[in-house]
Order: sequence, then structure tokens, then C-alpha cells
Amino acid sequence: MAAAENLTIGKALNTGLRRAMERDPKVLIMGEDVGKLGGVFRITDGLQKDFGDERVIDTPLAESGIVGTAVGLAIRGYRPVCEIQFDGFVYPAYDQIVSQVAKLHYRSQGKVSLPIVIRIPFGGGIGAVEHHSESPEAYFAHTAGLKVVSCANPDDAYWMIQQSIESDDPVIFLEPKRRYWEKGQVNVDSASLPLHASRVARPGTDVTVLAYGPMVRTALDAATAAEEDGRSLEVIDLRTLSPLDMRPVYESVRRTGRAVVVHEAPGNLGLGAELSARITEECFYSLEAPVLRVTGFDTPYPAARLEEEYLPDLDRVLDAVDRSFGF
Repeated sequence: MAAAENLTIGKALNTGLRRAMERDPKVLIMGEDVGKLGGVFRITDGLQKDFGDERVIDTPLAESGIVGTAVGLAIRGYRPVCEIQFDGFVYPAYDQIVSQVAKLHYRSQGKVSLPIVIRIPFGGGIGAVEHHSESPEAYFAHTAGLKVVSCANPDDAYWMIQQSIESDDPVIFLEPKRRYWEKGQVNVDSASLPLHASRVARPGTDVTVLAYGPMVRTALDAATAAEEDGRSLEVIDLRTLSPLDMRPVYESVRRTGRAVVVHEAPGNLGLGAELSARITEECFYSLEAPVLRVTGFDTPYPAARLEEEYLPDLDRVLDAVDRSFGF
């Protein structure tokens, strides 16, 4: 492979999984339709053909069974990567995740590690039916014992999936499904950041805009539009939701004096609430306005014909920026 390749996020994830499997024979992939079909989004395409059906395993339609089996495999020294086919399908496995995956290391006083990665395509924007467009990140970020991350570009997709598999702690890996087909450069020689680190996706001076996963592209588009009005938005891609890497956030807000948090999940008790609280605690005397949130609404995810009204978009981000300057 060349030092850099132009890949989609989906292909970058596929390539990252392949590299992890080549390096370590203990890495297994398991989930519904991940083998012969290659996953509904084709993220595992070709892996069963190359690594066999004992390492890329088509499971029954039973998320609790998938994750429960992964716990047993991890205890025996394997590094299972579970695919939850869609975000809303993870709830049958919620008990296994929060009661076993998150707690067994603590319960065993550190004697047992669970190097499990649970991949979840999350978020809306693909015109899907109920249970296919949800944003469950706050449930997992709230649970002690779990690491939660989300990639937003191909380079991060390629490296973060490998870093997650190498982690001895369980990782909830959130993939922005409507961005799977977006292309970008991937440096295949070295990762630019460790797994749990935020990054400045676009420098700016007037407002700090925080986003992750599918909303990073929306935030960047808003920054481009705001530039035409003479406003400079600094966009930070959080990348890691638990633990949060707040150092770049604090540094940015202390310079800009304003912050807007953007995510698809409902606002009530979402990641935006935690980010707002932390920024207010640490940067109170630097703030020129309250930290504002642009989120999904506090309703079940709507039918596909209404999702454009539900999802935060460029105009809602720019409106929050305008309101920030109104204080």
C-alpha cells in the first residue's frame, strides 16, 4: 500500500479491520450478516472469504447472544469485534453491555480484561424505518467501564478501529452511517492521534463549535458558510465521548469566548449537557455567552419523510452562532 490512500469511511473501516485480523489471529468478527453478505453496509465485505468462517462469524439474530458470546471469547483470550447491524438493535444487548462488559474487569479486581469492540452504525439521514436511525451514545458514555468513540473521516476510521481492537478495555465504536460513502485521505503509515483525543478540525477565532460523528461534516459546512458573513468558527471533532478529551476544548473556548455543541441525539441529558456543564465550570470567566446546544428533538426518531426537520443542519448551527452573538 502507498503511504496515503483516498478511501471512503466504509472502505477505511474494512481495511482497518483487515489489518487488525492480519496482525492478530485472536481478532474475531461476529454479527448478523457480517460473513457472506459482508454486512448491510458492506463494512466486512470480503473478510470471511479471506479469513474463514471461524474468524468472521454469521450469528443468529440475537444481539444479547452476540455480546454474551463475545464476553466468553474475551475471557478465553480472544479479541472479538461485534457488529450491531443498526443502532436501535443494540437495546436487547444493553443488559449484557452494562452488566457484564462494563463491569467484569472491576468485579474481578482487574484479573479479567474484556478487549471487546462493539461496532454500532448510528445516526439518521438515510431514510430508514424505525429503530434504524438512533443515537444511543449517552447511554454508554454514562456507563463506567466503557470507552466510547466515534470516527468522522476515513483516516480516523482506519486508525481508530485498529486502536480500539488493540485496547484491553471494552470500546463502543460508533460509526456515522450516513457518512460511510464520504472520501478522504488515509495515512496508512502512522496514526495522527491516540484513540482518546479530540482534534481541531478547522481553526477559528470567534466561536468554538463542538461535534462528533456525522455532525462534524455539518459543523464544517456551517463554518464555511459563516466565513462569508465574516465570522470565524473553530470546529472541534471530539472523537472520544468517554473519556472526553477536554483540553483542546478549554483552550479553544478561552480564546473564542463562545461555544456551540452539535449532536443528533436528543438534547435532554445528552452529551451536549455534559459538555456545557464542563465548559461553564472551567471557562466561566472567558465566556461571552452561554454555551448553546443544537441537537435532535426530545421525541422518538421520526419517520423518514420528517428526518430532515429533526436533524441539526447548517441553518440551525448558524442560528445558534447568531444567538451566541446576541448576548
